[in-house]
Amino acid sequence: MDQSLSFILFFAALLIFAGLLFIVINLTKKGSSQLNVEKYRSDWLNIEQSLHQNDTASYQLSVLNADKLLDKALREKGVPGETMGARMKYLQTTWTNANDVWGAHKVRNQIAHESNIAIEYGAARRALAAFKQALKDVGAV
Repeated sequence: MDQSLSFILFFAALLIFAGLLFIVINLTKKGSSQLNVEKYRSDWLNIEQSLHQNDTASYQLSVLNADKLLDKALREKGVPGETMGARMKYLQTTWTNANDVWGAHKVRNQIAHESNIAIEYGAARRALAAFKQALKDVGAV
């Protein structure tokens, strides 16, 4: 009986230790699978409100900020990849419409890397719609 009690206590201690180890690992791992949806919704609302039809500079800024917000969500979710493109490729099957997300990211790249780029209001709105859907697809908004 004494040996059975020792075994039960040892097993219980082992389970407690394993549980604590699991909690510590999950709390300290890089990238969390849980996103602060309210914060992302607030940030997204600010991006949408920054797009003004009579302000052409707002077109580019809103697209850049939307792309940046999606990249932040992907990194916080722990999606692997050295670049935004690699992270997006990793989630290729997650996107509701992968072509739209890639097209929006391409618009961002044109803004960031090409001089004298001019995008139209409609193109900015389409890019924002694609980024918003992508944020929904990863559970950020």
